[in-house]
Amino acid sequence: MKALTFVAFAAAAATALSPLSASAAPKMLKFAHVYEASEPYHTCAVEADPKVQEATEGRYGLEVFPASSLGKEVDINEGLGLGTVDIIYTGQLFAGRAYGPIAIGGAPYMFRDYDHWDKFRQSDLFDELSKGYMDATGNHIVAMTYYGNRHATSNKPLNGPEDMKGLKIRVPNAPLYMMFPRAVGANPTPIAFAEVYLALQQGTVDAQENPLPTIQAKKFYEVQSDINLTGHITDALLTIIGGPTWNQMSEEDRQALSDIMVETSACATEQIIQQEKDLVQWFRDQGVNVNEVDRGPFREATMKLHNGDMATWDQETYDRLQAIE
Repeated sequence: MKALTFVAFAAAAATALSPLSASAAPKMLKFAHVYEASEPYHTCAVEADPKVQEATEGRYGLEVFPASSLGKEVDINEGLGLGTVDIIYTGQLFAGRAYGPIAIGGAPYMFRDYDHWDKFRQSDLFDELSKGYMDATGNHIVAMTYYGNRHATSNKPLNGPEDMKGLKIRVPNAPLYMMFPRAVGANPTPIAFAEVYLALQQGTVDAQENPLPTIQAKKFYEVQSDINLTGHITDALLTIIGGPTWNQMSEEDRQALSDIMVETSACATEQIIQQEKDLVQWFRDQGVNVNEVDRGPFREATMKLHNGDMATWDQETYDRLQAIE
């Protein structure tokens, strides 16, 4: 009996150490972001895991970490180079901390509309900016996902720039997010995403700004009476693969992962567009005041700052973006 047990144990150990067994478990890439598990960015990323495993013949998979569980946005950006995270979603303005010109797409009133933004992300200009970011950081931008039009929420209507004077408004902790508030005389207050609800609830800030799907997912409408459709940023998330991860992958696996990240971007973008269409009425049904505003005065005030001391791009880059039709 003991001999049989030893033989069985030896056979199991040999199987465990065999090359076939070692290759059976994929290397799970850590995909980190700061958004809720209910949001399309997360659900589409989770759906990508079996696709990655199939496309890489079981060499890689995805483990997705939502809601700042691997750190705030600044942390996960730093983690790419350190190898503590493999893939992230991040705002263009956070990527702009490492390479200023890539932030231009996240600046307020930089785009005329969604179509202008969509053509920009498919442009040679965006490819050049992505390469500049890669040269500066070693990390690789492989996709850009529509995040939505950012709108200001508050506890009073904001019908024009004059209504925002002195307003303490939460912004993400990246300098260019301060451009719009400064342009209209508000006081921008950087606060980490995970802490915004409490800051609004306790009156630490008077207002915040985000797209409608995020306002719903983060339940900001519970602690703000008004959503003002300022549409001041046509925002997007970059999907970035860290240099250490990229460098250890074969060219075949890089291409497979990149292609699936583009599909994942399209999945989330489509859902966000639909949510934006549906949510105005949904918020009104919850008793929230959704205020249509004349964006003209907001836009006019902000565009004066586009190429001022806050700009992290040159005039040529700006002119090329504006010329996209």
